[in-house]
Amino acid sequence: MEDTVILKRFENVLSQPYGQGAQKRVVIGAADGAPTFVMRIFDVIPGGASSNHAHDFEHEVLILKGQATLKSDGPDRLVDEGTAIFIPANERHQLVNTGRDTLRFMCCVPLRGEDSPGISSGAGC
Repeated sequence: MEDTVILKRFENVLSQPYGQGAQKRVVIGAADGAPTFVMRIFDVIPGGASSNHAHDFEHEVLILKGQATLKSDGPDRLVDEGTAIFIPANERHQLVNTGRDTLRFMCCVPLRGEDSPGISSGAGC
């Protein structure tokens, strides 16, 4: 039986500019044969932010390092390393790096979410 497990170091995946002072890496996605989800890693410089947007699908975020302010349709909330975030469909959201160090987070979206129309640079987090 052929081994279909994919192993990667996310640091070896090319990044692309995203949002304001952010970089996005598509770690696992359609190019890898993933049929359902896309895993991305974002790095955001201090004072930078992901795009402020909403989309018609849920997604999950895990803060890997740093701290940020989560802006959404509700009140602003501070989040930091180890915080898991569920963002429901159609909820406006943005992560603003309010810390002194680079903010790094992982974001998972449905496969169709990586190329959603109306969202610059693919679906954001």
